[in-house]
Amino acid sequence: MKQFIYNYRYLSILLLVLLFETSCNKLDVQPSSFVTKDNFFKTQADAIASVNAVYASLNIDPTDQSLFGRNLYFLTDMGSDYAVAGASAINPNVRAISGLTHDANTDRIQIAWRQIYNGINRANIAIENIPAVNAPDEIKTRLINEAKFIRALLYFHAVRLWGAVPLVLKEPASLEINQLKTPRTPVNQVYDQIIKDLTDAEKLPDGYGGTNVGRATGGAAKSLLVKVYLTQKQWAKASAKAREVTTGNYGYTLVQNFADLFNPKKKNGPEHIFSAQFEPNQSGNGSSGSTFMGAAFLGFRATEPADIVSDVALFYDIFQPGDTRRDVSFAKKLFNPATGKDYEFPKPIFRKYVDTTILATGGNVAINFPLIRHADILLSLAESINEESGPTDEAYEAINKVRRRAFGKPINTPDPTVDLAGLSANDFREAVYEERKKEFIQEGQRWFDLVRWGRLVSEVKKVPAKAAVSERNNLYPIPQSEVNISGLTQNPGY
Repeated sequence: MKQFIYNYRYLSILLLVLLFETSCNKLDVQPSSFVTKDNFFKTQADAIASVNAVYASLNIDPTDQSLFGRNLYFLTDMGSDYAVAGASAINPNVRAISGLTHDANTDRIQIAWRQIYNGINRANIAIENIPAVNAPDEIKTRLINEAKFIRALLYFHAVRLWGAVPLVLKEPASLEINQLKTPRTPVNQVYDQIIKDLTDAEKLPDGYGGTNVGRATGGAAKSLLVKVYLTQKQWAKASAKAREVTTGNYGYTLVQNFADLFNPKKKNGPEHIFSAQFEPNQSGNGSSGSTFMGAAFLGFRATEPADIVSDVALFYDIFQPGDTRRDVSFAKKLFNPATGKDYEFPKPIFRKYVDTTILATGGNVAINFPLIRHADILLSLAESINEESGPTDEAYEAINKVRRRAFGKPINTPDPTVDLAGLSANDFREAVYEERKKEFIQEGQRWFDLVRWGRLVSEVKKVPAKAAVSERNNLYPIPQSEVNISGLTQNPGY
């Protein structure tokens, strides 16, 4: 029966939707009840609730750490060169991913598959049933397009993690086993559907602020399209779409202080294009801050946290003097409220998701997990222009804005002390790689970047604890439960 529980198709036939008490203007992530489909999809409130259930697939899992709370982190960061499992990571499945010795039975991979398809199934149910509810057409259209954005976001993660994946766009019509089996869909067809969903989602309200806080927007859809085109190496489309974001009326900009991006009192600022939302002591497990803090934080015990920096020389020591990103991303010491003194760690620990106001008491923190930041779009613009035509003034300005902010300089004012200039196309490419490496520590970007650059094996090999890395690691294995039940073919090397 356990395989049935994990199999994504069987999740959708339960026809259960999380009901949330909310409005279109605010995303409330606390579930209030479960209701059957036959009694649902009657009113505007039902439609809103169904889409909020789609959002909840990103940050709530009552049975485990949530998708963007920490579970996907194992694949996207610990599975790269950034992090390794510390002494507090006692799950052998986590340690297998850390050492890149995982296989098709590794539970974190299986859970990520379940969580992604759970969100896709919720989106499918909402998209299919909202048209029949009693609500104004403009509200129904907005809700459907929000669900399409989340569906595209989840499929974008799935196709990069596993390659060809089952493309399921409707809930099953019956329990007949053959109808529940969906073969792997070619990668290009999965991307076609992602682009189709995001093209629809571009019609959502523009961007930052107002009633859009925490929700998908037209600006977020365009920004995700930038990342899709970049991954497909469609440089002209990526740069064109990035210009729509950076020059459009979306209100996005870099915040001057890098630390503000991870300050729970300044969440959802103008740089956060789309983030998984977390609240203090949120039910459903897996708040980004609490899980990344690690079990060893409370009391500042000498035991290593569960997630530790893989190699200090490769990551902590690479920052130039004055680069503020280092001390936001890592900490060598923190003030311990229990002793009234600074606690010095044996080596730097990850810092971005640590809320120092609750170190004495513990508990889940309210730091959101950024999925798309304006800095990502600027660096994507710089990369796509360079790959298309070599570095231009526009490409330099895009990357230099990110660098100026990193060094605390006025973002829009040229500064020869930090600005890049006069580079060849290859040197500019290397500069973009280096900026992304420093900018997005612990933000679920590293593994995807290394794979699309064709550098996963060469970079990860630099970490002694990850000597088992090989070309098979450019994809994760299809969970064995899916292979057993649905007959899906397995990825090479597993």
